[in-house]
Amino acid sequence: MMVKSSLQTNGIHGDRSTPTEFLVIENLTKSYRNPDGSEFVVLDNISLTVQENEFVSLIGHSGCGKSTLLKMVAGLERPTSGLLTLEGKAIRKPGAERMMVFQHYSLLPWLTVRENIRLAVDEVLDRASHAEKSQIVNEHLAMVNLTAAANKYPDEISGGMKQRVGIARALAIRPKMLLMDEPFGALDALTRGKLQREVLNIWEANRQAVMMVTHDVDEALYMSDRIVMLTNGPHAQIGEILEVPFPHPRDRATLREDPLYYELRNHVLNFLDQHFGD
Repeated sequence: MMVKSSLQTNGIHGDRSTPTEFLVIENLTKSYRNPDGSEFVVLDNISLTVQENEFVSLIGHSGCGKSTLLKMVAGLERPTSGLLTLEGKAIRKPGAERMMVFQHYSLLPWLTVRENIRLAVDEVLDRASHAEKSQIVNEHLAMVNLTAAANKYPDEISGGMKQRVGIARALAIRPKMLLMDEPFGALDALTRGKLQREVLNIWEANRQAVMMVTHDVDEALYMSDRIVMLTNGPHAQIGEILEVPFPHPRDRATLREDPLYYELRNHVLNFLDQHFGD
């Protein structure tokens, strides 16, 4: 059963516009057939809505189906039952309005940073002129602070820079929704913190729907408007949805001085502890 958190927020509220249903997930179930013919249910009766400018994180223990849910929103997997719609249209396959950023960089090693981004722009924005495409690529290189590295190849740049290329490539085709599967998980702590801030800067300046899978409670609290907490699989469900009341733009140091931050953090950790080993 889904429970919406009723934590007291001490009068602090984020900047919330009138909700508009953008992504709608209704009664979604995902199962697979075992070799013996029995059914293995990964996700069981998931229902969730995401607004068009909202940042939502999915958190839960490994194996609870977070990435599977994200892939279904991306159209990379089909639900066994239930419905997913984006702006009222059923999601049945991948589409340029939903772009995915994976934990591993997925860059083409024989293309430069600029060319990796340009490839996506050429594929999706085929009606744009050569000059318009070049401008889009240049704008997104600058957005992720990679202008100086534009002509380098993937093996000539750091892991954090590679992930920025992936984010720029996803944003350059102007998707309506950004999907991120542990995008900072392969990075060292210092690089991860810097890239979290850069991505949040981009999102705060150019609002769009974001759904991010993470195992990091602090990351979820720092970046998200809501945190969707999943129970353990099999038959994973939404156990609770936590509203994160801090307004944007956010400052990490300021958040960590707020007692409410630790109340929320402990709330999520307690949820995860309660469901550990279920």
